[in-house]
Amino acid sequence: MSTKQKPLPNELELPQCGVDTHAHLDLPQFKADLPAVLERSRDSGLRYLVNVFLGPEAYLAGKSLFDSHPEVFFALGQHPHEAEQLDIEALSRLEEYISRDARIRAMGEIGLDFFRLRSSEERQIRAFRDQLRLARDYDWPVVIHSREAAQRTLEILRDMGFAERPVLWHCFAGDGRLAREVAAMGWMVSVPGTLTYTKASDLRLAVQELPLSRIVLETDCPFLSPEPYRGQRNEPAFTVFTARALAEAKGLAVEDVWKRTGDNAISFFSLQRPAEGGSTDGPEARGQE
Repeated sequence: MSTKQKPLPNELELPQCGVDTHAHLDLPQFKADLPAVLERSRDSGLRYLVNVFLGPEAYLAGKSLFDSHPEVFFALGQHPHEAEQLDIEALSRLEEYISRDARIRAMGEIGLDFFRLRSSEERQIRAFRDQLRLARDYDWPVVIHSREAAQRTLEILRDMGFAERPVLWHCFAGDGRLAREVAAMGWMVSVPGTLTYTKASDLRLAVQELPLSRIVLETDCPFLSPEPYRGQRNEPAFTVFTARALAEAKGLAVEDVWKRTGDNAISFFSLQRPAEGGSTDGPEARGQE
């Protein structure tokens, strides 16, 4: 039996310019060691993180966890699993919180999940359209959740006028055809740790077709740990292994992929800390006019 130790994320020695665009660090899996997780994140070369809250209650309960961590920004939306809970009051609260908190840089993750169907298809579609309407009115970037519902998701986004608007397809798992459709609409794709899996050949072919300017990286932690940590709790530091797999798929240096995907994420989410120039108060900090 091999006793070879797994490589540590900081052993790749990547510069501090990477971005994990999709983490769920407010979930119970990180309750015991969040400070250490964030320290490893910095050590791995991550400059920023985007923590995605899965509804207004999660946001209120978890936002204070990051009061002393200005490298963490937020996204907020009603996940399709909880679409039944998105009534007028909840939608109003989303509008209030996103408008008020400059750390919230996108609405999401919102969309459709026809795999588990924890909310009915009809209710998911209604909640998706309601949130898209709000994002469109305020010109907010949108982070999309789509599982077993790609074509329906595309139809709704087109119908709601989101071509060439800031849309990020979270946890992209499609093939080359879907990648081309997403890119043709002017949208971004977020590549998770599943890219490192042996059986992810379709995803590797898809990212080969996409220009690097359309790609960002994510963990979706605590889920979907990349190799060599598959089966364990995922965390932001593991983004480096996805970057390495993406670099191999595209025949590029991992340092180049790390920086360019990080730059893409900074641009999409308008990420900037006060010390780096500008205020984080008001819509201008979110890249809005």
